[in-house]
Amino acid sequence: MTKKLLTIALTGLLSTTAFAADLYVRNAGAGGAYSTVSAAITAASDGDRIIIQPKINGTAYVENLIINKSLTFVSETNYNKYIIQGNVTISPAAGRVVTISSLSSGISGGYTLEASGATTGGRTTINLYNCDLNNVFTYQVNTTTNISGCTVKESLIFSHGRCTANKANYINIYSQAEDTSLATSDVEVYGNVSKSGISNAQLNYNFKFYNNFCTGFIVSNFKAGGSGEIINNTVYNPNPGDFGPFYISLNGPIPGNITIMNNAGSFVVGQTNACIKNESTNVNVTATYNLFTNSFVTQGTMTQSNNSGAVNMNFDNTAYTIAGMNVNAGNPAINYTDLDLTRNDAGHYGGSNSWANYWPSDNGGKPQVNYLVTPRTISSGTLSITGSGFSK
Repeated sequence: MTKKLLTIALTGLLSTTAFAADLYVRNAGAGGAYSTVSAAITAASDGDRIIIQPKINGTAYVENLIINKSLTFVSETNYNKYIIQGNVTISPAAGRVVTISSLSSGISGGYTLEASGATTGGRTTINLYNCDLNNVFTYQVNTTTNISGCTVKESLIFSHGRCTANKANYINIYSQAEDTSLATSDVEVYGNVSKSGISNAQLNYNFKFYNNFCTGFIVSNFKAGGSGEIINNTVYNPNPGDFGPFYISLNGPIPGNITIMNNAGSFVVGQTNACIKNESTNVNVTATYNLFTNSFVTQGTMTQSNNSGAVNMNFDNTAYTIAGMNVNAGNPAINYTDLDLTRNDAGHYGGSNSWANYWPSDNGGKPQVNYLVTPRTISSGTLSITGSGFSK
């Protein structure tokens, strides 16, 4: 059954898109191509694709980019990134879609990819795939960011979208103000590495944090009356800090519900020994089936069941693995069954959003899954499987 489900999902991952025109950028304008990316952007029309040749010996295109059209940027050479030494600024516009694949900001310089302001009368969508970036700041009003398979050396800060299989120093979902043209989907953060934690500081959307490997979670803002899910993550912090692994600290009496479940954790005690701390007064926190190597200590009001402390687990924050008593110790409900159809694991390999979806051990330069939803059971009706991916 598992193999059939995955086969059906993967056959629909990659599709062919028709572009209005292809514009080429090559070193010194070889073969009649544009010599700079900026020149190609100026010449392009909405819907065009700009195909960029990586320069030899890691040489960069030295230019700042202002993207003010709906365009797609890709590498001309399979499995190779082109380097742009400069800031990338995306100008907002209702309905604008900018897709960037295989961009590298280089090994030096604090260059930023950002949206330059709020979008009015609709939404701007930014898709980032297989990129090496320094900072991503796309938290402006009415902006959706879908980012997958990227490395962000410093901060990844966005206000809405889907974030899967990235490695970042810090991931923050943050909003400056209320969106005026609301998106119809939740914030989804699946299968990422964050060396300095993951936080929710946005007030417009429900959030789902699944199967990440990080140092901890902070919820400092929230959708009024909304819901948040922090499920099947591995939290490991070998350094003492100011906050425990799960910290709910909201400004004001915001109502809602947060589920903390099937997580595996270990941390060095710093300012607090609490595994979960709830400082809010109106948010209902439910903590179940969480496992810690620490003594299981909580602070604040929450509903608890089936949590365990002082368990034997081993964490590796280089290989991003976990071993020990977490195996098959999560919520036994069938909704949380693993991909191998065993009882659900606690930690980032458990459940249908398993780390293995996004970080296959032999992926190499092959196409990569960036989103996959498979049902655990089929009793009647139509089988619905959703998936997407990109080729490196």
